[in-house]
Amino acid sequence: MSRIQEKNRARILDAALGEFSRFGYAGATIEQISKAAGMSKSNLLYYFSSKDAVYAAVMDQILDGWLNPLRTLDRDGDPALELRFYIRQKLEMSAKTPDASRLFANEVMQGAPQIKQALEQDLKKIVAEKADVIEHWIKEGKIGKVSPVHLLFMIWATTQHYADFAAQVSAVTGTGLEDPAFFDETETAISGIILHGLGLELPAKKA
Repeated sequence: MSRIQEKNRARILDAALGEFSRFGYAGATIEQISKAAGMSKSNLLYYFSSKDAVYAAVMDQILDGWLNPLRTLDRDGDPALELRFYIRQKLEMSAKTPDASRLFANEVMQGAPQIKQALEQDLKKIVAEKADVIEHWIKEGKIGKVSPVHLLFMIWATTQHYADFAAQVSAVTGTGLEDPAFFDETETAISGIILHGLGLELPAKKA
């Protein structure tokens, strides 16, 4: 694929993310997506054969992006540093790509019809791998006993809350993750609460 083709494909996916996030899968149309991408419908269909294909590519991109931070959990690293870094990465994704978080949440709440196979395969596989990492830390006495899967669920829920319920967060606090000071306050609070629950002290941020 040429650089121009890669650029056009990225434009389509960015536009599609916005349209699907605002109108849902059923409400968004190829015409809307092509207009948002600044290209003709026929040009869009050169890259993706249908709305289904566009949506599948958007969801693949979201899921892959969200799995990347989880892949960084290092069995041989310091658990407090590893977990704080992971929490921060997840929170940064909520800050930078809130549309992606909301679209993913909406898809899952509908039973994950478009991404169920990816959840049952890719996501399940990496969660099992990282659960083993957390179990290793527990066996080594580095963290308190905890269910690894539920720990990951808790991190996902707390960090993605600030994207999925941004309007509620703003109504209560008057701000959101776009405010650097609020972002740092949020990351410190979430990391501190979770790490203290594991019997860990809050470390300095991992570079």
